Amino acid sequence: MNALPPGRRLHVAIIGGGFSGAALAWHLAQTHRPERLSISVIEPRPLLGGGLAYSSEEPAHRVNVPAVRMSMVPDDPQHFARWLTGSGELERDTDAIWKNGDAYPRRRVFGRYVAEHLAPYIDADTIRHVEGSATRVTRDANGAGWTVHTSDGPVAADIIVLAATHPQPAIPAALIHLLEAPGFIADPYAATALAGIGQEASVLIVGSGLTSADMVAELDRRGHRGRILSLSRRGLRSRGHPDLRGEPFGDFASAPAISALGLLKTIRATLAAARAANVNWQSVFDQLRLQGPVLWSALAPSERARLVRQLRVFWDVHRFRIAPQVAAVLDRRHAAGTFDTIAARLVASNDEDGSLAVSFQRRGQTRIETARFDAVINTTGPAHGQALQLNPALSSLAKAGLIRADQYGLGIETSFDSRAVGRDGKIITTLFVAGPLARATFGELMGLPEVARHAQTVAAEIAKLLETLPSAEAIVANAAHGPVAS
Repeated sequence: MNALPPGRRLHVAIIGGGFSGAALAWHLAQTHRPERLSISVIEPRPLLGGGLAYSSEEPAHRVNVPAVRMSMVPDDPQHFARWLTGSGELERDTDAIWKNGDAYPRRRVFGRYVAEHLAPYIDADTIRHVEGSATRVTRDANGAGWTVHTSDGPVAADIIVLAATHPQPAIPAALIHLLEAPGFIADPYAATALAGIGQEASVLIVGSGLTSADMVAELDRRGHRGRILSLSRRGLRSRGHPDLRGEPFGDFASAPAISALGLLKTIRATLAAARAANVNWQSVFDQLRLQGPVLWSALAPSERARLVRQLRVFWDVHRFRIAPQVAAVLDRRHAAGTFDTIAARLVASNDEDGSLAVSFQRRGQTRIETARFDAVINTTGPAHGQALQLNPALSSLAKAGLIRADQYGLGIETSFDSRAVGRDGKIITTLFVAGPLARATFGELMGLPEVARHAQTVAAEIAKLLETLPSAEAIVANAAHGPVAS
């Protein structure tokens, strides 16, 4: 990028103020030359740091990993746990402490932790919260700068970082006839999404992952006692945490597999070794997560595609576990006969005067069943593959040829230094991607520790540009000696 004039700040605009964008802003603000840096975070929510995951006010929505494994600071895993201990939140929420001593606070608590750490930099005007939605991004005619058009006005920038939140869940084509039905819930995390569901209502939840589990826990907390059916293609429910956490187990990185099948065989062999050593399976998957970038980089593109297509669903339910408090609700409801999970594919749907008829075919069967529900909740997961179409800011960049979707349908193609790759295959040097939308390049980039580490890495890349700018001392010295002839 072109050198900035002496005295002018490097202006960074971050699109998205959930955890990815907030963590990036926080790491940037701690550079050793903050006086040369101006950071704008464009986020419509009133607080930075919450995003979709950590803004929920619902008491039943809890973080899905122990507090001791959540931190904005990758090199200080206890950062959040220490804050939590001194926050008073555990005294106000005694259910947060599980029987093994691990803390699983409400999600909004983690959002408050992030917001509080950003507050001093906002007060010092190093970080500015633009409380609006990014609607379009344009590049200056000379290619030296950018403008982010927002609902709160334009934001000029030297560098753009795309840290957009997770897209809304995609709505299955088989449910298209329910879109206008009062009992159909397309956005499960809307503040009052479940408020209209009666206590005895029959409910279909499409999807069986973390969000599905959240919905069951919330309905139960609201006093719902009716029938709940969770439906997904494979019928796999997110797994839980062990009673006793162990150290990561196994070695997948010394001789990484070069095929999806080879990786699967290694995982199975390691799980067998873990059982023989009386080690829980979670420790194996913890090691897989830690060594994920090495494993991903060892696979050829065709094998990565096969891994995403065939094994991702199994990875997700073992890697992204539910809080034990939520798991206990699911187990209790299942034992009572008011909750079940089935493997099936959706076939069709219809709104019959408020009764939502849904047809589905169970896995391994030919018969098509039709059942009626009072409410249908869509929890199919973020539509990352459609992010460039659904997000207007990303869509504008894609139309201009400045970003392109990755070949695996996970998000945006980036270089190894997290810069966006344009339609022509060229790297856009002042356009970065932070967080899950960059995972096609780096592999595992959905868990909070990985997102925090990536935010720190992107911040370091941007901070390098500060080193090319003249320091305040050099500016003063040059002024004292007068202009230098060229």
